[in-house]
Amino acid sequence: MKKILIGIDDSKFAEHAVEYGFNLAHKLKAEVGLIHIIEPVVTAPAPSVDAGIGMPFDTTSDMVVPELYHIQDEKARTMLTAATKKYGKDTPITNFTEYGDTAEGIIKCSKDFNADMIVIGTHSRTGLDRLLMGSVAEHVIRHAEVPVLVVPMKEEDRD
Repeated sequence: MKKILIGIDDSKFAEHAVEYGFNLAHKLKAEVGLIHIIEPVVTAPAPSVDAGIGMPFDTTSDMVVPELYHIQDEKARTMLTAATKKYGKDTPITNFTEYGDTAEGIIKCSKDFNADMIVIGTHSRTGLDRLLMGSVAEHVIRHAEVPVLVVPMKEEDRD
């Protein structure tokens, strides 16, 4: 194991997996790739105004989307920097920020980074919540071409 890709988001589940992944990387003297995926934000369309020509006039602003991306980029950069400072002592680290589907982004990044292993946390969703939200961990396990270590949290640490 020379390269370990660790998925990160702003949840305590990911934080636990990041800590675990870095501990493993330190023991193996492996390089770390930290990946954060920014999923597209779905917003409701703004109401249209009749421009007097029988066609709706779109009042949505193109400034909203770039501003949203900027905010998400800043949040990702802050998260990656904090994890690097907290856990990255004496470890070569490459930070990645991708856009799109989380599971597919992790799989693609693992190939681009040439990772030997992927480490991710799990939100441990069950029932209807899992059906509606899907399972990133399950998708990554099923489609990754390298071993995937899913780091659970103890029940008492979840709350």
